[in-house]
Amino acid sequence: MEYLSVVPPLLAIFLAVVTRNVYIALLIALGLSETLMLFLAPERSALSALDAIAPAIAEIGDGSLLSVTAPFLGALGGASRTAAVFDSGYNTQVLLFCLLIGILIAFMRESGGVNALAHRLMANGVAGTRRRAEAIVAGTGSAVFIETNVSLLSSGVLGRPLYNAHGLSRERLAYMIDSTSAPISVLILLNGWGAYALGLVGGYGFDDPVEVVLGTIPLNLYPILTLIGVWLTVATGKAIGPMRRTAAIPPGADDNADVTEGGKAIFMWLPLLVMVGGALAFMAWTGNGDIRQGAGATSILWAILLAILTAGTLLIGAGSLKGRIEATAFKGLSEMVPLVSVLLLSIALGESLRALGTGDVIAALAAQTLPGFAVPALLFVAAGLTSFTTGTSWGTYGILVPIAMPLAAALGIPPSLALAAVLGGGVFGDHCSPISDTSVIASVAAGTSLYDHVRTQLPYALIAGALTIMLYLGIGAIA
Repeated sequence: MEYLSVVPPLLAIFLAVVTRNVYIALLIALGLSETLMLFLAPERSALSALDAIAPAIAEIGDGSLLSVTAPFLGALGGASRTAAVFDSGYNTQVLLFCLLIGILIAFMRESGGVNALAHRLMANGVAGTRRRAEAIVAGTGSAVFIETNVSLLSSGVLGRPLYNAHGLSRERLAYMIDSTSAPISVLILLNGWGAYALGLVGGYGFDDPVEVVLGTIPLNLYPILTLIGVWLTVATGKAIGPMRRTAAIPPGADDNADVTEGGKAIFMWLPLLVMVGGALAFMAWTGNGDIRQGAGATSILWAILLAILTAGTLLIGAGSLKGRIEATAFKGLSEMVPLVSVLLLSIALGESLRALGTGDVIAALAAQTLPGFAVPALLFVAAGLTSFTTGTSWGTYGILVPIAMPLAAALGIPPSLALAAVLGGGVFGDHCSPISDTSVIASVAAGTSLYDHVRTQLPYALIAGALTIMLYLGIGAIA
């Protein structure tokens, strides 16, 4: 019966592909997850805290109510689970900064700042060719390794006009920024990812947990191969799979609607600099001098607010967007509502699946059939499947690291190798999943649909994933 917990995420993927409607896919999967929970784990249902409904939930769990009641209560549970997303300060801040980034993008775009900076980069020859423009985007995504969302937003906003100018699609931009942000963050580790990994392995009796975490860097093959793929794409200009049919299609002309003529490059680069610099400064401040310990979501929210204030001040001082500041701000907010709605539903579904125990079931299935030499490869696959079906790499780490570390010790596998497989597998699953928050934010930053982003990025992720599995099988045989 517990194996039914893998059905909701698989159904979400199936419906997203077949209907091309992520909203319907997420809503149905969320309702099904909450319905199954009434039978499998009623005490963890989103409705369990309501005393008046608790008896009905208990009767469903006992099988004494007709099945028609369960879907109705499951739908109510889905609504309550969605509302409960806002119980988390972190989730609320993520949703807020995804909304507010719309204001910043609108200010920079419609003031003419984005186009002015892009034209300056091209006029100076810095981004004068397709290869150089893509190198700037990939380089920005790689350089801002301190926080994935800052990387996605910064490189996405900068990349839009550059990709417009060279006739490159938004799907290609989304792939570039998504395939540099998390991979570089999980490799450099001088950030929240490293702190989180260190916290997860700290309780397993290692003499030097820091050495275990740092030892993952050369063994974390999926991020390394993904970054190689990005730079090969930059160097060759080639595209594969569905991306090939979009690579030569320029984005829609509405990007330049209502753009003020004669904009200044400072209207973009200064707010962007304030956002990135502010995020780093706030992370250092909230982490008592240690950026790795800083409050990432809070810092980004503050930094975006500061960047919006900076952009607004520049525009008012220059007389740009005269009489249109408020309208532009609300237009920017409205552009983000559809994708933020997807993110809200994705978070709700992820929380529901964790309560249902989906990740635990997948991890247990993998752990039951682990031959020694294949452990690194199978841990990678298990992490990928868990992240794919739950939409969260960090949640995957919390589930699988407690399995991977004792397993590695029992089988004599280097702990850094086992940890690297889990870390890379989580990123791999995120890159393939349409319910991943990073996939959603990447599509927001690039200005494309979530479905198109995941569909066009999938072949790249699968190639890197397949190579990673083969390499881990080889390493496992000699480890």
